[in-house]
Amino acid sequence: MAIEGIHIIHAASFLGAGLAMGLGAIGPGIGEGFVGGKACEAIGKNPAEAGLLTRTMLVGQAVSESTGIYSLVIALLLLFVV
Repeated sequence: MAIEGIHIIHAASFLGAGLAMGLGAIGPGIGEGFVGGKACEAIGKNPAEAGLLTRTMLVGQAVSESTGIYSLVIALLLLFVV
């Protein structure tokens, strides 16, 4: 059984999908952890504003997660379209 061009394309597609998710998940993970930690610090300093800080934290985490979702879309395209 010989290695044909389609096999190389599939292997590159799988490798690219793994790299897209692996590297694409690092940024949101760090960003969400940073935002959560800073929100906990702020709530500790000013507990009366916990509702506002929690709402702002969730918006920041949602914005940060969007890059992870984009990398998931790219990985799925590489897996199932290519």
